[in-house]
Amino acid sequence: MAPRSVIYGLSGTALSDAEARFFRESDPWGFILFARNIDAPDQVRRLVDDLRDAVGRRAPVLIDQEGGRVARLTPPVWTGWEDALPFLSRLPEAARAEAMRLRYHVIGAELAALGIDVNCAPMADVAQPDTHPVVRTRCYATTPSEVARLARAVADGLALGGVLPVLKHIPGHGRTPLDSHVDLPVVAAPREVLETEDFAPFQALADLPLGMTAHVVYPALDPDRCATMSPVVLDKIRAGIGFDGLLMSDDISMGALSGGYPERSAAALSAGCDLILHCNGRMSEMEEVAAACAPLSDDALRRHQAVMAARAALAPQPVDIPVTLARIAALAGTEARDA
Repeated sequence: MAPRSVIYGLSGTALSDAEARFFRESDPWGFILFARNIDAPDQVRRLVDDLRDAVGRRAPVLIDQEGGRVARLTPPVWTGWEDALPFLSRLPEAARAEAMRLRYHVIGAELAALGIDVNCAPMADVAQPDTHPVVRTRCYATTPSEVARLARAVADGLALGGVLPVLKHIPGHGRTPLDSHVDLPVVAAPREVLETEDFAPFQALADLPLGMTAHVVYPALDPDRCATMSPVVLDKIRAGIGFDGLLMSDDISMGALSGGYPERSAAALSAGCDLILHCNGRMSEMEEVAAACAPLSDDALRRHQAVMAARAALAPQPVDIPVTLARIAALAGTEARDA
């Protein structure tokens, strides 16, 4: 039977008996790790193995490892990074794509060494002057073409490390002065501006196998529902932007959303999301989400199979981390520093 249309977090650094039992019964598509799940390399590898043992297959294990503000693996065990936008602003334009490819080759290799095979990057959101700080410093650039170029380098670097990328936040979170972890952003830009600026980088990266929606309202497309729960916006993602990868919601427990977890999850799946992402590891919420998440079927099952094929086709390349960090520093015109 196909796995269910959900990705779960968990509570701590080891899988509890209750979590193992729940995951075995609910059979989620995959799992996502956070800082609360990370202690040491051997511990993470055991945890990843235990999660897969619980569902009896090599389920995808995700993480948000952008570097900088969003980093679940931190120094001194793993490599530390600066937020993308300030880092890239110091580099010559011609060096930026190579620096990002190298950066994410290192990140991908560090993840793959732990058994983690999916990273929630690249971000293809276009930075604006009033973009909320939680998003802005993580963006790559202020123009759609440059964002697309650098996001492609991120995806390529992750693949070199042995990890699949997740394109986020479709169809664009850059024009938002609010943090969707707390509030529901509304982007009032006209459709023409959204098409030529916000949506354009995602169209350029529409071939990637996995994507994540934005909890953002675009009144020019749908005045009543955020992208995650809007059939109109999700049709735009599929038919307009051309993204046919496996599409997960952003975290269904974020403050931008309202209503109960079964209702949130059902609305997102009904709108066209393939997977529900639930991150906080709270068992009571996961049980509620499970009630709305059936096994993958039809187009979602086809996309899942394409993701599994893409994972099988990964051909990781070895990376010498100190040498690579020195190369990145040289591109930036600085001396290499210890992470």
